[in-house]
Amino acid sequence: MEPVLRRIPENMPEDLTKLRIENSHLTELPRGSFFKVSALEFLWLNFDNITVMDMKSLEGLGNLTELRLEGNKLSSVPWTAFQDTPNLKVLDLKHNQLDVLPENALRYLPRLTYLDLSFNKLNVISRDVFLSSALNHRSVKHGKCEEITTSAVLALNDNPWLCDCRLKGFVDFIRSVNLPVILTNSYLTCTGPGIRVGKYFHEVELKSCMKPVVTAPVTNLTRPLGFNVTLTCLIKGSPDPVIHWTYGLKMIRGFTEIQTQMDEDTIKSELVIPSLHLAARGVYTCTAINIIGNSSASITVNIKSLNTSSALLPMHSLAAAEENAFIDIRIAKQTVYGITLEWYAVTETPDETWYTIHFRRIDDAKKEMIYIGPGINSYSVNDLLPATKYEMCVSLKNHTPRSGQCVMFMTGSDISELEQREKLIHIVVIVCAMVLAIPAGMYACAAESRFRCLDRCTEECRRKRHGEKNLKPGGRQGTFDSLQEGSDEGPCGDLNEDKGMRRFDEKSLKVKGDQRTTAELY
Repeated sequence: MEPVLRRIPENMPEDLTKLRIENSHLTELPRGSFFKVSALEFLWLNFDNITVMDMKSLEGLGNLTELRLEGNKLSSVPWTAFQDTPNLKVLDLKHNQLDVLPENALRYLPRLTYLDLSFNKLNVISRDVFLSSALNHRSVKHGKCEEITTSAVLALNDNPWLCDCRLKGFVDFIRSVNLPVILTNSYLTCTGPGIRVGKYFHEVELKSCMKPVVTAPVTNLTRPLGFNVTLTCLIKGSPDPVIHWTYGLKMIRGFTEIQTQMDEDTIKSELVIPSLHLAARGVYTCTAINIIGNSSASITVNIKSLNTSSALLPMHSLAAAEENAFIDIRIAKQTVYGITLEWYAVTETPDETWYTIHFRRIDDAKKEMIYIGPGINSYSVNDLLPATKYEMCVSLKNHTPRSGQCVMFMTGSDISELEQREKLIHIVVIVCAMVLAIPAGMYACAAESRFRCLDRCTEECRRKRHGEKNLKPGGRQGTFDSLQEGSDEGPCGDLNEDKGMRRFDEKSLKVKGDQRTTAELY
Protein backbone atom coordinates (compact mmCIF):
# COMPACT_ATOMS: atom_id res chain seq x y z
CA MET A 1 0.00 0.00 0.00
CA GLU A 2 2.59 2.53 -1.18
CA PRO A 3 1.37 5.63 -3.07
CA VAL A 4 4.76 5.92 -4.78
CA LEU A 5 4.39 2.48 -6.39
CA ARG A 6 3.81 3.07 -10.13
CA ARG A 7 4.23 -0.40 -11.63
CA ILE A 8 3.88 -4.06 -10.72
CA PRO A 9 6.98 -5.29 -8.85
CA GLU A 10 9.16 -7.65 -10.87
CA ASN A 11 10.88 -9.55 -8.07
CA MET A 12 7.88 -11.42 -6.67
CA PRO A 13 8.27 -15.11 -5.64
CA GLU A 14 7.09 -17.52 -8.33
CA ASP A 15 5.01 -19.54 -5.84
CA LEU A 16 3.05 -16.49 -4.69
CA THR A 17 -0.69 -17.30 -4.35
CA LYS A 18 -2.09 -14.05 -2.89
CA LEU A 19 -1.18 -10.51 -3.95
CA ARG A 20 -2.75 -7.30 -2.72
CA ILE A 21 -1.62 -3.91 -4.06
CA GLU A 22 -3.88 -1.02 -3.00
CA ASN A 23 -3.89 2.80 -2.85
CA SER A 24 -0.98 3.01 -5.28
CA HIS A 25 -0.57 4.79 -8.59
CA LEU A 26 -0.26 1.99 -11.14
CA THR A 27 -2.46 3.74 -13.81
CA GLU A 28 -2.18 0.73 -16.18
CA LEU A 29 -1.78 -3.03 -16.38
CA PRO A 30 0.60 -3.76 -19.28
CA ARG A 31 0.98 -7.02 -21.16
CA GLY A 32 2.28 -9.94 -19.09
CA SER A 33 2.11 -8.02 -15.79
CA PHE A 34 1.86 -11.28 -13.77
CA PHE A 35 3.39 -13.77 -16.17
CA LYS A 36 6.10 -14.78 -13.67
CA VAL A 37 3.66 -15.50 -10.82
CA SER A 38 1.46 -18.07 -12.50
CA ALA A 39 0.54 -19.63 -9.13
CA LEU A 40 -1.57 -16.59 -8.18
CA GLU A 41 -5.08 -17.43 -6.98
CA PHE A 42 -6.13 -14.12 -5.36
CA LEU A 43 -5.30 -10.74 -6.89
CA TRP A 44 -6.53 -7.49 -5.30
CA LEU A 45 -5.73 -4.22 -7.12
CA ASN A 46 -8.15 -1.79 -5.46
CA PHE A 47 -7.91 2.01 -5.61
CA ASP A 48 -4.78 2.01 -7.77
CA ASN A 49 -5.86 4.65 -10.32
CA ILE A 50 -5.84 2.02 -13.08
CA THR A 51 -7.30 3.43 -16.30
CA VAL A 52 -6.13 0.91 -18.91
CA MET A 53 -5.85 -2.88 -19.05
CA ASP A 54 -3.95 -4.57 -21.84
CA MET A 55 -5.86 -7.49 -23.37
CA LYS A 56 -2.96 -9.76 -22.35
CA SER A 57 -2.39 -8.22 -18.90
CA LEU A 58 -3.68 -11.41 -17.20
CA GLU A 59 -1.58 -13.74 -19.31
CA GLY A 60 -0.34 -16.80 -17.40
CA LEU A 61 -2.91 -16.61 -14.56
CA GLY A 62 -4.66 -19.89 -15.27
CA ASN A 63 -5.06 -20.58 -11.50
CA LEU A 64 -6.61 -17.19 -10.64
CA THR A 65 -9.97 -17.51 -8.87
CA GLU A 66 -10.51 -13.99 -7.50
CA LEU A 67 -9.82 -10.59 -9.12
CA ARG A 68 -10.78 -7.34 -7.42
CA LEU A 69 -10.39 -4.01 -9.21
CA GLU A 70 -12.60 -1.81 -7.04
CA GLY A 71 -12.25 1.97 -7.05
CA ASN A 72 -10.15 2.37 -10.18
CA LYS A 73 -10.80 4.52 -13.26
CA LEU A 74 -11.63 1.89 -15.87
CA SER A 75 -14.07 3.15 -18.50
CA SER A 76 -13.83 -0.15 -20.38
CA VAL A 77 -12.51 -3.66 -19.83
CA PRO A 78 -10.93 -5.91 -22.48
CA TRP A 79 -13.26 -8.84 -21.78
CA THR A 80 -11.22 -11.14 -24.02
CA ALA A 81 -8.44 -10.83 -21.41
CA PHE A 82 -10.35 -13.39 -19.33
CA GLN A 83 -9.45 -16.11 -21.80
CA ASP A 84 -6.30 -16.40 -19.68
CA THR A 85 -8.29 -16.87 -16.43
CA PRO A 86 -10.65 -19.82 -17.08
CA ASN A 87 -10.96 -20.59 -13.33
CA LEU A 88 -12.00 -17.08 -12.25
CA LYS A 89 -14.97 -17.18 -9.84
CA VAL A 90 -15.02 -13.68 -8.33
CA LEU A 91 -14.81 -10.49 -10.38
CA ASP A 92 -15.24 -7.17 -8.54
CA LEU A 93 -15.41 -4.06 -10.72
CA LYS A 94 -17.49 -1.73 -8.54
CA HIS A 95 -16.76 1.99 -8.29
CA ASN A 96 -15.23 2.30 -11.76
CA GLN A 97 -16.44 4.25 -14.81
CA LEU A 98 -17.77 1.44 -17.01
CA ASP A 99 -20.51 2.65 -19.36
CA VAL A 100 -20.76 -0.32 -21.74
CA LEU A 101 -21.23 -4.04 -21.18
CA PRO A 102 -21.02 -6.01 -24.47
CA GLU A 103 -23.34 -8.96 -25.03
CA ASN A 104 -20.40 -11.40 -25.05
CA ALA A 105 -18.66 -9.84 -22.03
CA LEU A 106 -19.00 -12.96 -19.85
CA ARG A 107 -18.22 -15.42 -22.60
CA TYR A 108 -14.81 -16.40 -21.20
CA LEU A 109 -15.93 -16.66 -17.56
CA PRO A 110 -17.53 -20.13 -17.35
CA ARG A 111 -16.96 -20.57 -13.58
CA LEU A 112 -18.02 -17.09 -12.47
CA THR A 113 -20.12 -17.07 -9.27
CA TYR A 114 -19.81 -13.42 -8.18
CA LEU A 115 -19.91 -10.33 -10.39
CA ASP A 116 -20.05 -6.80 -8.96
CA LEU A 117 -20.74 -3.97 -11.44
CA SER A 118 -22.34 -1.56 -8.97
CA PHE A 119 -21.49 2.14 -8.81
CA ASN A 120 -20.46 2.45 -12.45
CA LYS A 121 -21.94 4.44 -15.35
CA LEU A 122 -24.00 1.74 -17.04
CA ASN A 123 -27.28 3.06 -18.46
CA VAL A 124 -28.31 0.54 -21.14
CA ILE A 125 -27.34 -3.12 -21.40
CA SER A 126 -28.87 -6.20 -23.01
CA ARG A 127 -30.41 -9.02 -20.99
CA ASP A 128 -28.53 -11.44 -23.26
CA VAL A 129 -25.35 -10.56 -21.37
CA PHE A 130 -26.65 -12.67 -18.48
CA LEU A 131 -29.08 -15.06 -20.17
CA SER A 132 -26.32 -16.56 -22.31
CA SER A 133 -23.67 -16.59 -19.58
CA ALA A 134 -22.68 -19.25 -17.07
CA LEU A 135 -24.34 -17.14 -14.34
CA ASN A 136 -27.72 -18.31 -15.55
CA HIS A 137 -26.85 -21.99 -16.04
CA ARG A 138 -26.20 -23.45 -12.60
CA SER A 139 -28.67 -26.33 -12.54
CA VAL A 140 -28.65 -30.03 -13.34
CA LYS A 141 -31.77 -31.92 -14.38
CA HIS A 142 -32.56 -35.30 -12.84
CA GLY A 143 -35.64 -36.57 -14.59
CA LYS A 144 -38.42 -34.08 -13.87
CA CYS A 145 -36.58 -32.49 -11.00
CA GLU A 146 -34.04 -29.69 -11.30
CA GLU A 147 -31.24 -29.32 -8.78
CA ILE A 148 -29.45 -26.02 -8.25
CA THR A 149 -25.77 -26.90 -8.11
CA THR A 150 -24.30 -23.45 -7.34
CA SER A 151 -25.73 -19.95 -7.12
CA ALA A 152 -24.39 -16.78 -8.71
CA VAL A 153 -24.38 -13.37 -7.04
CA LEU A 154 -24.92 -10.29 -9.21
CA ALA A 155 -24.55 -6.66 -8.06
CA LEU A 156 -25.88 -4.01 -10.45
CA ASN A 157 -27.18 -1.27 -8.15
CA ASP A 158 -26.30 2.42 -8.29
CA ASN A 159 -25.90 2.75 -12.03
CA PRO A 160 -27.65 5.56 -13.99
CA TRP A 161 -30.17 3.26 -15.70
CA LEU A 162 -32.03 4.89 -18.60
CA CYS A 163 -35.43 3.22 -18.56
CA ASP A 164 -36.56 3.43 -22.18
CA CYS A 165 -37.22 0.77 -24.80
CA ARG A 166 -33.53 -0.12 -25.07
CA LEU A 167 -33.58 -1.41 -21.50
CA LYS A 168 -36.80 -3.40 -21.88
CA GLY A 169 -35.17 -6.82 -22.12
CA PHE A 170 -32.89 -6.16 -19.16
CA VAL A 171 -35.74 -4.84 -16.98
CA ASP A 172 -37.78 -7.96 -17.81
CA PHE A 173 -34.78 -10.09 -16.81
CA ILE A 174 -34.33 -8.32 -13.46
CA ARG A 175 -38.03 -8.57 -12.64
CA SER A 176 -38.08 -12.31 -13.33
CA VAL A 177 -34.69 -13.23 -11.92
CA ASN A 178 -34.61 -16.26 -9.60
CA LEU A 179 -32.25 -19.00 -8.59
CA PRO A 180 -29.53 -19.66 -9.44
CA VAL A 181 -29.01 -15.87 -9.80
CA ILE A 182 -29.14 -13.77 -6.63
CA LEU A 183 -29.23 -9.97 -6.79
CA THR A 184 -27.50 -8.14 -3.96
CA ASN A 185 -30.06 -5.35 -4.46
CA SER A 186 -33.17 -6.07 -6.52
CA TYR A 187 -34.49 -2.50 -6.19
CA LEU A 188 -32.77 -1.02 -9.20
CA THR A 189 -33.97 2.51 -10.00
CA CYS A 190 -34.33 4.61 -13.14
CA THR A 191 -32.49 7.90 -13.59
CA GLY A 192 -34.31 8.81 -16.82
CA PRO A 193 -36.12 9.74 -18.93
CA GLY A 194 -37.89 12.46 -16.96
CA ILE A 195 -41.22 10.73 -16.35
CA ARG A 196 -39.51 7.64 -14.90
CA VAL A 197 -36.85 9.26 -12.72
CA GLY A 198 -36.68 7.57 -9.33
CA LYS A 199 -38.97 4.68 -10.23
CA TYR A 200 -38.02 1.08 -9.51
CA PHE A 201 -37.70 -1.44 -12.34
CA HIS A 202 -40.75 -3.34 -11.10
CA GLU A 203 -42.84 -0.13 -11.35
CA VAL A 204 -42.26 0.59 -15.06
CA GLU A 205 -43.73 -1.00 -18.16
CA LEU A 206 -41.43 -0.50 -21.12
CA LYS A 207 -42.50 -0.86 -24.73
CA SER A 208 -40.52 -1.99 -27.73
CA CYS A 209 -38.51 0.58 -29.66
CA MET A 210 -40.22 2.34 -32.56
CA LYS A 211 -39.29 4.82 -35.27
CA PRO A 212 -40.49 8.41 -34.67
CA VAL A 213 -43.79 9.50 -36.19
CA VAL A 214 -44.15 13.25 -36.67
CA THR A 215 -47.48 14.96 -37.38
CA ALA A 216 -48.47 18.61 -37.66
CA PRO A 217 -52.02 19.60 -36.60
CA VAL A 218 -51.84 22.55 -39.03
CA THR A 219 -49.70 22.33 -42.17
CA ASN A 220 -50.51 25.75 -43.73
CA LEU A 221 -50.62 29.05 -41.87
CA THR A 222 -51.41 32.55 -43.13
CA ARG A 223 -50.87 35.46 -40.74
CA PRO A 224 -50.56 39.28 -41.07
CA LEU A 225 -47.21 41.03 -40.92
CA GLY A 226 -45.91 41.63 -37.40
CA PHE A 227 -47.94 38.89 -35.76
CA ASN A 228 -46.37 36.19 -33.60
CA VAL A 229 -46.68 32.68 -35.04
CA THR A 230 -46.41 29.35 -33.20
CA LEU A 231 -45.75 26.22 -35.24
CA THR A 232 -46.64 22.90 -33.61
CA CYS A 233 -45.71 19.29 -34.28
CA LEU A 234 -46.46 16.12 -32.31
CA ILE A 235 -43.90 13.34 -32.06
CA LYS A 236 -44.30 9.71 -31.03
CA GLY A 237 -41.24 7.50 -30.78
CA SER A 238 -39.23 5.27 -28.50
CA PRO A 239 -36.62 5.94 -27.29
CA ASP A 240 -37.37 9.64 -27.01
CA PRO A 241 -36.13 11.24 -30.24
CA VAL A 242 -34.00 14.33 -30.71
CA ILE A 243 -36.16 17.07 -32.24
CA HIS A 244 -35.04 20.03 -34.33
CA TRP A 245 -36.60 22.57 -36.70
CA THR A 246 -35.13 23.56 -40.06
CA TYR A 247 -35.85 26.30 -42.58
CA GLY A 248 -34.57 25.29 -45.99
CA LEU A 249 -31.46 23.34 -45.04
CA LYS A 250 -30.58 25.64 -42.16
CA MET A 251 -30.99 24.58 -38.56
CA ILE A 252 -33.15 27.22 -36.91
CA ARG A 253 -31.49 29.10 -34.06
CA GLY A 254 -32.62 32.26 -32.34
CA PHE A 255 -36.31 31.36 -32.26
CA THR A 256 -37.80 29.91 -29.09
CA GLU A 257 -38.55 26.19 -29.14
CA ILE A 258 -40.69 24.65 -26.39
CA GLN A 259 -40.92 20.88 -25.85
CA THR A 260 -43.68 19.43 -23.69
CA GLN A 261 -44.12 15.79 -22.66
CA MET A 262 -47.81 15.20 -23.40
CA ASP A 263 -47.81 11.58 -22.20
CA GLU A 264 -45.40 8.66 -21.95
CA ASP A 265 -45.08 8.33 -25.73
CA THR A 266 -45.89 11.80 -27.11
CA ILE A 267 -43.86 15.01 -27.18
CA LYS A 268 -45.18 18.35 -28.40
CA SER A 269 -42.66 20.72 -29.99
CA GLU A 270 -43.56 24.37 -30.57
CA LEU A 271 -41.51 26.88 -32.58
CA VAL A 272 -42.31 30.53 -31.83
CA ILE A 273 -41.63 33.03 -34.64
CA PRO A 274 -41.84 36.57 -33.18
CA SER A 275 -43.08 39.52 -35.22
CA LEU A 276 -43.62 37.83 -38.58
CA HIS A 277 -41.80 39.55 -41.47
CA LEU A 278 -41.45 38.91 -45.21
CA ALA A 279 -38.20 36.94 -44.94
CA ALA A 280 -39.88 34.51 -42.53
CA ARG A 281 -42.20 33.12 -45.21
CA GLY A 282 -41.57 29.61 -46.45
CA VAL A 283 -41.53 25.97 -45.38
CA TYR A 284 -40.52 24.97 -41.85
CA THR A 285 -39.73 21.34 -41.11
CA CYS A 286 -39.98 19.55 -37.78
CA THR A 287 -37.67 16.50 -37.68
CA ALA A 288 -37.35 13.78 -35.04
CA ILE A 289 -34.47 11.25 -34.90
CA ASN A 290 -33.78 8.26 -32.68
CA ILE A 291 -31.75 5.03 -32.96
CA ILE A 292 -34.47 3.38 -35.06
CA GLY A 293 -34.92 6.07 -37.72
CA ASN A 294 -36.26 9.54 -38.41
CA SER A 295 -39.44 11.29 -39.53
CA SER A 296 -40.48 14.85 -40.36
CA ALA A 297 -43.47 17.08 -41.05
CA SER A 298 -43.53 20.41 -42.88
CA ILE A 299 -45.53 23.56 -42.21
CA THR A 300 -45.89 26.37 -44.78
CA VAL A 301 -46.05 29.94 -43.48
CA ASN A 302 -47.61 32.66 -45.67
CA ILE A 303 -48.14 36.37 -44.96
CA LYS A 304 -51.40 38.18 -45.49
CA SER A 305 -51.11 41.44 -47.43
CA LEU A 306 -51.86 44.60 -45.45
CA ASN A 307 -54.11 45.97 -48.20
CA THR A 308 -55.93 42.82 -49.29
CA SER A 309 -57.33 39.71 -47.68
CA SER A 310 -55.29 37.45 -49.96
CA ALA A 311 -52.01 35.90 -48.94
CA LEU A 312 -48.74 37.03 -50.44
CA LEU A 313 -47.04 34.49 -52.67
CA PRO A 314 -44.55 32.19 -50.96
CA MET A 315 -40.90 32.98 -51.49
CA HIS A 316 -40.34 30.19 -53.96
CA SER A 317 -43.03 31.67 -56.25
CA LEU A 318 -41.21 34.99 -56.26
CA ALA A 319 -37.97 33.23 -57.08
CA ALA A 320 -39.62 31.40 -59.94
CA ALA A 321 -40.67 34.72 -61.44
CA GLU A 322 -37.11 35.97 -61.73
CA GLU A 323 -36.07 35.83 -65.32
CA ASN A 324 -32.77 37.65 -65.30
CA ALA A 325 -30.69 35.52 -62.90
CA PHE A 326 -27.06 34.48 -62.93
CA ILE A 327 -25.82 31.23 -61.34
CA ASP A 328 -22.17 30.16 -61.31
CA ILE A 329 -21.30 26.73 -59.89
CA ARG A 330 -18.17 24.87 -58.93
CA ILE A 331 -16.99 21.88 -56.92
CA ALA A 332 -15.29 23.59 -54.00
CA LYS A 333 -14.14 20.65 -51.91
CA GLN A 334 -13.25 17.02 -52.55
CA THR A 335 -12.81 14.46 -49.77
CA VAL A 336 -12.41 10.72 -49.48
CA TYR A 337 -16.14 10.35 -49.06
CA GLY A 338 -17.82 13.14 -51.00
CA ILE A 339 -17.86 16.63 -52.44
CA THR A 340 -19.07 20.10 -51.61
CA LEU A 341 -20.80 22.09 -54.35
CA GLU A 342 -20.83 25.90 -54.20
CA TRP A 343 -22.66 28.39 -56.36
CA TYR A 344 -22.69 32.14 -56.79
CA ALA A 345 -25.99 33.70 -57.81
CA VAL A 346 -27.20 37.18 -58.72
CA THR A 347 -30.97 37.60 -58.52
CA GLU A 348 -33.40 40.48 -58.11
CA THR A 349 -34.45 39.31 -54.63
CA PRO A 350 -31.50 37.40 -53.13
CA ASP A 351 -33.05 37.37 -49.64
CA GLU A 352 -36.10 35.55 -50.95
CA THR A 353 -34.65 33.28 -53.65
CA TRP A 354 -34.89 29.52 -53.20
CA TYR A 355 -32.89 26.95 -55.15
CA THR A 356 -33.18 23.27 -55.98
CA ILE A 357 -30.28 20.82 -55.92
CA HIS A 358 -30.78 17.97 -58.40
CA PHE A 359 -28.59 14.97 -57.64
CA ARG A 360 -28.45 11.57 -59.36
CA ARG A 361 -26.26 8.74 -60.58
CA ILE A 362 -25.86 8.84 -64.34
CA ASP A 363 -27.15 5.27 -64.64
CA ASP A 364 -30.25 6.13 -62.60
CA ALA A 365 -33.02 8.22 -64.13
CA LYS A 366 -34.44 9.08 -60.73
CA LYS A 367 -33.21 12.39 -59.32
CA GLU A 368 -32.99 13.39 -55.70
CA MET A 369 -34.16 16.98 -55.20
CA ILE A 370 -33.22 19.14 -52.23
CA TYR A 371 -34.70 22.60 -51.66
CA ILE A 372 -32.22 25.23 -50.49
CA GLY A 373 -33.38 28.33 -48.63
CA PRO A 374 -32.21 31.93 -49.04
CA GLY A 375 -28.70 32.79 -47.95
CA ILE A 376 -27.26 29.29 -48.52
CA ASN A 377 -24.73 28.80 -51.31
CA SER A 378 -23.23 25.36 -50.68
CA TYR A 379 -24.30 21.76 -50.35
CA SER A 380 -22.30 18.64 -49.41
CA VAL A 381 -22.84 15.05 -50.52
CA ASN A 382 -21.21 12.17 -48.62
CA ASP A 383 -21.06 8.37 -48.82
CA LEU A 384 -20.57 8.29 -52.59
CA LEU A 385 -20.02 4.96 -54.28
CA PRO A 386 -16.58 4.28 -55.82
CA ALA A 387 -16.13 4.18 -59.60
CA THR A 388 -19.52 5.82 -60.16
CA LYS A 389 -20.50 8.78 -62.33
CA TYR A 390 -22.78 11.41 -60.79
CA GLU A 391 -24.54 14.60 -61.88
CA MET A 392 -25.40 17.59 -59.70
CA CYS A 393 -27.39 20.61 -60.84
CA VAL A 394 -28.42 23.92 -59.27
CA SER A 395 -31.51 25.77 -60.46
CA LEU A 396 -34.07 28.21 -59.17
CA LYS A 397 -36.68 26.41 -57.12
CA ASN A 398 -39.25 24.56 -59.22
CA HIS A 399 -37.23 25.20 -62.40
CA THR A 400 -35.81 22.48 -64.59
CA PRO A 401 -32.00 22.67 -64.72
CA ARG A 402 -30.68 24.25 -67.90
CA SER A 403 -27.50 23.67 -69.78
CA GLY A 404 -24.59 24.91 -67.70
CA GLN A 405 -26.29 24.46 -64.35
CA CYS A 406 -24.98 20.90 -63.97
CA VAL A 407 -21.67 19.29 -63.10
CA MET A 408 -20.75 15.69 -63.90
CA PHE A 409 -18.01 13.87 -62.00
CA MET A 410 -16.78 10.36 -61.36
CA THR A 411 -15.50 8.90 -58.12
CA GLY A 412 -12.24 6.98 -58.00
CA SER A 413 -12.08 3.19 -57.92
CA ASP A 414 -9.01 2.49 -55.78
CA ILE A 415 -10.22 3.51 -52.32
CA SER A 416 -7.03 2.57 -50.45
CA GLU A 417 -4.86 4.64 -52.75
CA LEU A 418 -7.25 7.56 -52.66
CA GLU A 419 -7.44 7.54 -48.88
CA GLN A 420 -3.68 7.94 -48.74
CA ARG A 421 -4.02 10.99 -50.92
CA GLU A 422 -7.08 12.15 -48.96
CA LYS A 423 -8.93 12.66 -52.21
CA LEU A 424 -11.77 10.75 -53.80
CA ILE A 425 -13.31 12.77 -56.59
CA HIS A 426 -11.80 12.90 -60.08
CA ILE A 427 -13.60 15.36 -62.32
CA VAL A 428 -13.72 13.63 -65.66
CA VAL A 429 -16.40 15.66 -67.42
CA ILE A 430 -16.60 19.45 -67.35
CA VAL A 431 -19.76 21.04 -68.67
CA CYS A 432 -19.33 24.65 -69.79
CA ALA A 433 -22.53 26.15 -71.11
CA MET A 434 -24.97 29.02 -70.66
CA VAL A 435 -27.16 29.34 -67.57
CA LEU A 436 -30.45 31.22 -67.78
CA ALA A 437 -29.38 34.65 -69.10
CA ILE A 438 -25.60 34.71 -68.69
CA PRO A 439 -23.19 37.16 -70.38
CA ALA A 440 -21.33 35.73 -73.36
CA GLY A 441 -18.16 34.04 -72.26
CA MET A 442 -19.32 33.52 -68.66
CA TYR A 443 -19.83 29.85 -67.96
CA ALA A 444 -20.68 27.56 -65.08
CA CYS A 445 -17.38 25.72 -64.98
CA ALA A 446 -16.49 23.23 -62.28
CA ALA A 447 -12.89 23.25 -61.10
CA GLU A 448 -11.21 21.89 -58.06
CA SER A 449 -10.92 25.15 -56.20
CA ARG A 450 -10.88 28.15 -58.55
CA PHE A 451 -12.71 29.91 -61.42
CA ARG A 452 -9.92 30.02 -64.01
CA CYS A 453 -12.29 29.01 -66.81
CA LEU A 454 -14.67 31.83 -65.89
CA ASP A 455 -11.89 34.44 -65.87
CA ARG A 456 -10.51 33.34 -69.27
CA CYS A 457 -13.91 33.22 -70.91
CA THR A 458 -14.78 36.69 -69.59
CA GLU A 459 -11.57 38.08 -71.09
CA GLU A 460 -12.45 36.55 -74.46
CA CYS A 461 -15.85 38.23 -74.21
CA ARG A 462 -14.18 41.63 -73.86
CA ARG A 463 -11.93 40.99 -76.85
CA LYS A 464 -14.89 39.99 -78.98
CA ARG A 465 -16.77 43.15 -78.06
CA HIS A 466 -13.84 45.25 -79.30
CA GLY A 467 -13.66 43.39 -82.61
CA GLU A 468 -10.82 41.09 -81.67
CA LYS A 469 -10.44 37.52 -82.75
CA ASN A 470 -13.22 35.17 -81.73
CA LEU A 471 -12.69 32.36 -79.28
CA LYS A 472 -10.84 29.34 -80.61
CA PRO A 473 -12.97 26.36 -81.37
CA GLY A 474 -12.49 23.89 -78.56
CA GLY A 475 -14.66 20.92 -79.33
CA ARG A 476 -13.29 18.79 -76.53
CA GLN A 477 -14.14 17.91 -72.98
CA GLY A 478 -11.60 17.09 -70.34
CA THR A 479 -10.32 17.89 -66.92
CA PHE A 480 -8.73 21.14 -65.89
CA ASP A 481 -5.60 19.14 -65.15
CA SER A 482 -5.27 18.51 -68.90
CA LEU A 483 -4.73 22.25 -69.58
CA GLN A 484 -1.25 23.70 -69.57
CA GLU A 485 -0.62 26.23 -66.81
CA GLY A 486 0.40 29.01 -69.19
CA SER A 487 -1.92 28.14 -72.05
CA ASP A 488 -4.46 30.60 -73.40
CA GLU A 489 -6.66 27.76 -74.54
CA GLY A 490 -9.91 27.49 -72.58
CA PRO A 491 -12.09 24.47 -72.19
CA CYS A 492 -15.06 26.29 -73.70
CA GLY A 493 -15.80 26.17 -77.40
CA ASP A 494 -16.63 28.98 -79.81
CA LEU A 495 -19.93 30.57 -78.97
CA ASN A 496 -20.83 30.86 -82.63
CA GLU A 497 -20.60 27.09 -83.09
CA ASP A 498 -23.35 26.45 -80.55
CA LYS A 499 -26.38 26.79 -82.81
CA GLY A 500 -28.69 25.93 -79.94
CA MET A 501 -27.90 29.26 -78.23
CA ARG A 502 -30.49 32.02 -78.50
CA ARG A 503 -29.52 35.69 -78.95
CA PHE A 504 -31.04 38.17 -76.54
CA ASP A 505 -31.07 41.96 -76.40
CA GLU A 506 -28.13 43.71 -74.86
CA LYS A 507 -28.43 44.21 -71.12
CA SER A 508 -26.30 45.16 -68.20
CA LEU A 509 -25.90 43.00 -65.14
CA LYS A 510 -23.92 44.21 -62.17
CA VAL A 511 -22.14 41.60 -60.07
CA LYS A 512 -21.37 42.38 -56.44
CA GLY A 513 -17.70 42.28 -55.61
CA ASP A 514 -16.73 42.23 -59.33
CA GLN A 515 -16.33 45.28 -61.60
CA ARG A 516 -17.14 43.31 -64.77
CA THR A 517 -20.37 44.09 -66.66
CA THR A 518 -22.09 42.20 -69.41
CA ALA A 519 -22.11 42.94 -73.11
CA GLU A 520 -24.10 40.69 -75.42
CA LEU A 521 -26.35 38.02 -73.98
CA TYR A 522 -26.50 34.72 -75.85
